[in-house]
Amino acid sequence: MTAEQPVMIWPLIVYAAAVLGVVGIMLGLSYLLGQRHQENATGEVFESGILATGEARLRFSTHFYLVAILFVIFDLEVVFITAWAIAFHELGWTGYFAILVFIAILMIALFYELRVGGLDLAISGKKILINYKRLTKGKGIQ
Repeated sequence: MTAEQPVMIWPLIVYAAAVLGVVGIMLGLSYLLGQRHQENATGEVFESGILATGEARLRFSTHFYLVAILFVIFDLEVVFITAWAIAFHELGWTGYFAILVFIAILMIALFYELRVGGLDLAISGKKILINYKRLTKGKGIQ
């Protein structure tokens, strides 16, 4: 922008005033027309018609968070690969090799995650076999 070009800020001001006006009208009408009552269950938590029982805070396994982080990472990978695919012709061979390096790094990360057991959500087969043998020992079950 140069000094000779005026800055047109009035459309932003008109838009902001319209938004604030609509929000004010909606809040005002809901206040004037809404019901006012105070019963025993008014302040209680209500979720899909089921009364709340117990604590809302649950403990999740750390594997849940690892899978969630991996989902976010590979979801972003799709965004980058889609952007690359759209600009494929403009990027040429340089872009092709760049996306190959990008995918290779992600594959290395995935293999590392598999190796350290970050995706192992179930108990291993050896543990199942050991527990099965311990349970069936002495019961005549083969």
